[in-house]
Amino acid sequence: MTQLRTDRLEPALVRLIAVVLLGGMLGILNSTMVSVALDPLSEEFDASLSAIGWASTGFLLAVTALIPFTSWAVDRFGSRRMWLVGLMLFLAGSLACAAAWNVGSLIAFRVVQALGAGVLDPLVLVLLARAAGPSRAGRVMGLMGVVLSLGPVLGPIAGGAIMEGLSWRWMFWLSVPVGLIALLLAVRVVPADPPRGSEPSHNRLDVIGLALLGPGLSALVLALTQSAERGVFVDWLILAPLVLGAVMLAAYAAHALRVQRTPPLIDLRLFKSGSFTASVSVMTLNGLATFAGLFTLPLYYQQARGHGTLAAGLLVAPIGLGAALAMPLAGSLSDRIGSRSLVQGGAVAAALGGLWLTRVSATTPEVWSSMAALIMGAGMGFVGAPTMGSLYRTLPPHLVPQGSSVLYMLNQLGAALGIAFVTVIMKTLGDGNVLDGIHSVYWFTVGTLALLLIATAFLPVHSASEVVAVAEPGEQPSTVAPPSSN
Repeated sequence: MTQLRTDRLEPALVRLIAVVLLGGMLGILNSTMVSVALDPLSEEFDASLSAIGWASTGFLLAVTALIPFTSWAVDRFGSRRMWLVGLMLFLAGSLACAAAWNVGSLIAFRVVQALGAGVLDPLVLVLLARAAGPSRAGRVMGLMGVVLSLGPVLGPIAGGAIMEGLSWRWMFWLSVPVGLIALLLAVRVVPADPPRGSEPSHNRLDVIGLALLGPGLSALVLALTQSAERGVFVDWLILAPLVLGAVMLAAYAAHALRVQRTPPLIDLRLFKSGSFTASVSVMTLNGLATFAGLFTLPLYYQQARGHGTLAAGLLVAPIGLGAALAMPLAGSLSDRIGSRSLVQGGAVAAALGGLWLTRVSATTPEVWSSMAALIMGAGMGFVGAPTMGSLYRTLPPHLVPQGSSVLYMLNQLGAALGIAFVTVIMKTLGDGNVLDGIHSVYWFTVGTLALLLIATAFLPVHSASEVVAVAEPGEQPSTVAPPSSN
């Protein structure tokens, strides 16, 4: 797409952004809505909470396992075709989930939903990054960040409202008309793109890599999920998938670094670019801090203040609102002045909000905790959008699918790790006094943001920098300058 010198986004790009974000919102909202309905679902199907929990866990594992495949499929079949396939899979899964008759069928149909989400989630980044180009990457990623920020907050609110007035099946029925609209609009708006290259090497699937990378990542996520459920890190149900995942990922690294005819799913030479490594590291730590803070606020309002589920969900909204307000502004600024200073300022602001939350008590007025959450969310918004913009400004176009997969996978791991740490901290330090546990979680969040601040030193100072162009197998990687952002 031709890059314009104006600050305004042309109408075609605005339409594409809106349609892509509508489709990308489906998985985020649905997965977070289901998380608040586990108790009613366990009663509906006369099943234990641990059994019904697999409706969420199975969804998360399937999404994680499919992401590496999506990065290859985009090059092989084209991003438009894969986007439409992802929407159709999600729609089929939603219809089936609404008609589920027992726990087993619900879990199986949630996996079908997850296959659609596993295609859609990384493709949101790919489609928007390709359409925006390097000079507008921050601005467009900022708009995408509005959905990423509000989804985890609005999902539980919408889920709680549905469960109070309607059947649980409406959580899935409501996805159907939205998904149909997203599908029809995508057919009209998402541009066709030919598969990259006609060489057999581009079409060949790295089967060994797929068997190692997706399941290895899923095993790590499973270990973190089990840790969150049990509130411990040392347990064979946690250590077994943790060790298995680590071994499989090590085996993938050895496989991917060998010179071979079939390109690996994710070329690890991407990490030779310091700016790329810094960007994904910052986003991983940001995901960890965001979900740790987001997961703890409802516990504070419910356990320390005695609020109900819906009221607690509404009181958590400021953290998502702060990020949603900050991301478009931060992304737009990063296109003009670079990312590093914005990310550093955001990390400091988020840490100040976290420090404020280490002082809350059972009698602190809600307006003060809400202000702290708003500041924390806004700070994290100033971290997220400029960092994503920096990543896509330093990636050659043909590496956007792989870079998107790496970013999404590591952000997922960061989120899972954040939730696991929250539950362990709350169990070990908050058993006697819930406020002690909540304060400890926010001290942990502040410490994570301090590490993030250190990682920002390796982000590019300006909006243009040198990048490593990953060569074809058998060639040496070279350093090239990205397109100008002027």
